[in-house]
Amino acid sequence: MNFFKDIQQYSGQPLSHQLLMSLLTEYKRPNDKINELIANGSLTSIKKGLYFSSLTKVPERFLVANHIVGPSYVSFESALSFYGFIPEQVYEVSSATIKSSRRFDTSLGRFTYQHLGLPYYSLGITNETLGEGQTVLMARPEKAVFDKIVTTSGVILRSVISAATYVIEDLRMDESLLKELDTDMMEHWLALSPKKDSLATMIKMIKEL
Repeated sequence: MNFFKDIQQYSGQPLSHQLLMSLLTEYKRPNDKINELIANGSLTSIKKGLYFSSLTKVPERFLVANHIVGPSYVSFESALSFYGFIPEQVYEVSSATIKSSRRFDTSLGRFTYQHLGLPYYSLGITNETLGEGQTVLMARPEKAVFDKIVTTSGVILRSVISAATYVIEDLRMDESLLKELDTDMMEHWLALSPKKDSLATMIKMIKEL
């Protein structure tokens, strides 16, 4: 078995410790081989037990985010930027998880995770294909808007004007894209959502655009 040949089939994928062990069965001390591959630059550690290889295509950071903490999905500013709702390029990858909120500073950048409880967490998650073999779990744009409001401390939307000020002026969301959101779907989520009144106000504002 040739590790350098076998690793090519996982191009663009984060590599778990378990996977690497399965590819290094010919070695009596595979963990020593992993350390050697890290030392010579063939492998780079993302966090304990998760790696990527310089011998193949570097995985998309959104895909890496799905693997650092699971279950999780990309949301908040990262998803909003991906869909074009906010103009800024986002360098930190922000995700939602049912686990505790955490932050990881890695060789591929910063990854943050915010806790969301069930059943709200499971709403509005979709698969987005970023490249060949790189499909990631991400919030639909409707859910990313909800998630931002739900998790931002101090944001209470009591009127259509306050909702418009928050998303269009403060967050600089694209008004034309807001108009395209599926408000029927968003209303269906309300019963399972935190901050129901604020979210209902947001929906009303979108309908009036």
